[in-house]
Amino acid sequence: MAMTRKQKRLSLILGLAVVLGIATTLVLTALRDQIVFFYSPTELHTKAVAAGTPVRLGGLVKDGSWKKNGENNSFIITDGGTDTDVTYVGILPDLFREGQGIVAEGSLAANGTFTASNVLAKHDENYIPKEVADELKARGEWRPDDPGAALQAAAGGGAQ
Repeated sequence: MAMTRKQKRLSLILGLAVVLGIATTLVLTALRDQIVFFYSPTELHTKAVAAGTPVRLGGLVKDGSWKKNGENNSFIITDGGTDTDVTYVGILPDLFREGQGIVAEGSLAANGTFTASNVLAKHDENYIPKEVADELKARGEWRPDDPGAALQAAAGGGAQ
């Protein structure tokens, strides 16, 4: 029994859809281990991220929290609501300082400390990750003229 043109076209479209579905599944499976999610300290704790899961943690380095011993660094990242202890072994970027917005890549240890494998500092002292800024806006603590002061005030830093 011969297929009509319409049936041939339909079978070709279905075949291409199956091939596209298989290709998409293979790509997503291959990239699953490479995807790193971004969290604020509050989200990191409320979403109960499993220890060892690679994530990015963004916020401000809390004033008075940075301790350095050779290449061993410890500091606190805050989003104004929650603080997270961070440890990092290595040389920090030149732009790293207290009160600075940073993004730390790494994972949560079993004891609740964030172990950073990489620390990124932005050149603008008022840099705040979008997610943290959105959280401040939701709380009514956002200051568009000075976002760094808004975050420090929310964290109890008092810079007005």
